[in-house]
Amino acid sequence: MCSFLGSRGRGSSTTHWIVTLLVVAAAFSVLGLSARATSAFGLDGTSPRHTWVIHQDGMKPLRYWKILQNGGLSREQPPSRPEQIWDNPLLRPAFDTNTTTVVITSTGRAAYLHCRVNHLGNRAVTWLRKRDAHVLTVGLFSYTSDQRFTPLHSEGSPDWVLKITSPQKRDSGIYECQVSTEPKISRAFNLSVVESMAVIEGSRDIHMSPGNTLNLTCSTTEPADLPSYFYWYHNGEVVHYSGKKDMAVQTAEGTSRLGVVDVGPEHSGNYTCVPENAAPATVTVYVLRGEHPAAMQRGESSTAVPQVSFLILLAVCSVLIVLAR
Repeated sequence: MCSFLGSRGRGSSTTHWIVTLLVVAAAFSVLGLSARATSAFGLDGTSPRHTWVIHQDGMKPLRYWKILQNGGLSREQPPSRPEQIWDNPLLRPAFDTNTTTVVITSTGRAAYLHCRVNHLGNRAVTWLRKRDAHVLTVGLFSYTSDQRFTPLHSEGSPDWVLKITSPQKRDSGIYECQVSTEPKISRAFNLSVVESMAVIEGSRDIHMSPGNTLNLTCSTTEPADLPSYFYWYHNGEVVHYSGKKDMAVQTAEGTSRLGVVDVGPEHSGNYTCVPENAAPATVTVYVLRGEHPAAMQRGESSTAVPQVSFLILLAVCSVLIVLAR
C-alpha cells in the first residue's frame, strides 16, 4: 500500500513538472523570446512599434524594452535622445543684431530699448542696469520700485522692450538684455538722455511796422532727437491758427514756422515756442504805433520819468558836494 502511494506520488510530481514546463514554454512564446519570435524583430521585415517602456528585470538594473506588433518585447536599446532645439546651433536663442543699441532721447520723453531674441523657447529675458547691476525686469515682471521702468512684449513676437517713462539725465548709461541660456548671453544698450532746448531764430526783441509779415522759426538744440510736434503761444494762450487767414504754422523735420500777415497792434506781445521734448523759447514782438512801439506804449515808456528825475537829483547832489569843499 505504501509502495502504491509512493509510486502515485511520484507520478503526480512528474505530471506537475510537465505542466509547469508547458506553461513556461507558452510564456516564452507569447513574450517573443523564442528563436522564431526573435527573428520577427526586424529580420523578417516586421516593423516594430516606436513605443518604449521601462521594465524591471528581477534584481537587475532597469532595462529598456520595445513593444512589437506581435506583442513581444525586445531588449534592444532605444534610439538616442532626440536633440533638443537649443542644442542645434541654428535654433539656439540668438539676438537680432539689426536693432540699434544706441538710443538718444530728451528729458521727459519716453525711451524704448528694443531687444529682439530669436528661438527663445522657454528661456527668460532679463533687463538690468549695468552701473549697479540692478535687475529691472524679468519677462513681463518688474523687479524695481521705480515704476518708470516697464517691460513690453506681444505674444509671439521676438521683441522684448524696456520702456523708460520720463527719463532724466541720471538714467543715462548702459542697460543689458540677458537671456537665461547656459552659458548666459547678453547684449548691451547705450541710453543717452539729453536736455534739449528750443531756439527761435533772430533777436529776442522784434520791432515791426503795421502791415508787415511776421515770420518766426523754431528748432531745438539736439538734432539727434527731433520733436514731432510744437505748440505756439501768444501772451500765454495757445495760438489757434486753423481756419485763420492771417496766421499759419508749418512743421517739418524738427522745425516749426509761424507766419502772421498784415500785423497790427493786436499781434504785439510774447510769442513762445514749446517743442514736444525741449524747454520753451520766447521772443517779444513790438508793432509800432506811429513813432513808438505798441508794447512800449502799454507801459514801458512811463519808466522814463523816474529815470530823468533821478539824473537831475544826482546832478544837484554833485554840485552841493563841490560847493561844500
